[in-house]
Amino acid sequence: MVCITEDMIKQLQTSMDEIADPLRKTFQNVHQGYIAETLVRFLKARDGSVSKAHKMLFDSLNWRIDNEIDQILAKPIVPTDLYRGVRDTQLVGMSGYSREGLPVIAVGVGLSTYDKASIHYYIQSHIQMNEYRDRVILPSASKKFGRYIGTCIKVLDMTGLKLSALNQIKLLTAISTIDDLNYPEKTETYYIVNAPYIFSACWKVVRPLLQERTKKKIQVLSGSGRDELLKIMDYASLPHFCKREGSGSSKHSRNGTNDNCFSLDHAFHQQLYDYTKQQALASEAVAPSKEGSVHVTLPEPDPDDAKIAETIESELQRIGEKNGICQTFHEIKINGD
Repeated sequence: MVCITEDMIKQLQTSMDEIADPLRKTFQNVHQGYIAETLVRFLKARDGSVSKAHKMLFDSLNWRIDNEIDQILAKPIVPTDLYRGVRDTQLVGMSGYSREGLPVIAVGVGLSTYDKASIHYYIQSHIQMNEYRDRVILPSASKKFGRYIGTCIKVLDMTGLKLSALNQIKLLTAISTIDDLNYPEKTETYYIVNAPYIFSACWKVVRPLLQERTKKKIQVLSGSGRDELLKIMDYASLPHFCKREGSGSSKHSRNGTNDNCFSLDHAFHQQLYDYTKQQALASEAVAPSKEGSVHVTLPEPDPDDAKIAETIESELQRIGEKNGICQTFHEIKINGD
């Protein structure tokens, strides 16, 4: 892994000092007062190349302006029933904090269906969670724990992963590309839990294609991963699918509260949704808001990412043929296209 030096940071800082005001303003929403730490993230993402990091950051800031990302937290997905449908089919939530103060983000990879709204709503929701994490959760955690906290932990639940996951590759590749280009180095570690055979088969062929720094971030845990995760977080911060003896991501209540961090009824999502509605009310005093999904320009995937997606598709095709599944994957379409 490349070592980021003070000289690299200073060079990138000098080039950023010359950017125009619109870029400077959106950059403030990115760095939240932690400029050097933000520059380090982009330098790491480009293996220490100052020129490549500068281009990456410059392109990202322009993407933010072109797609009004600074205003996206003032654009709640309405009505509530539509947003509940998004939450029930795009299984993402925050279950707590690690002992070091890092937010624990849970992702229900296997049981997410992305079939209750258009692709644009799912991408809008994903970006909103990114922005809420970066503008609200992480600054709050830094203040609470008395030190800079700029990354999170992700626990990926593979329960229910099936061949039909191929339906979602286009959407997931778009989301992954947005994260790679605009929110780099925001995840400290990815923990994979409840992994079925189909994941193991895909992982075997995908792992060699990953960059070394990415490989080091991924840990595949046995079963629900509860024992391993309890070494870095308290029981209360475990995602609900890691708490039970059996696997699964179904709804689960504890002491009368909703413990399913994927649900709109969970405290995290209630706070996020209330925040977006409050921001919308404040912005409407300036200009009326428009209903409907936010259409974000989808960046072209990195060639390496495209190769990984093709490899997953090929492996799923092979598994499907091996098990006598005849559906042509080329006929599968993403909802909203």
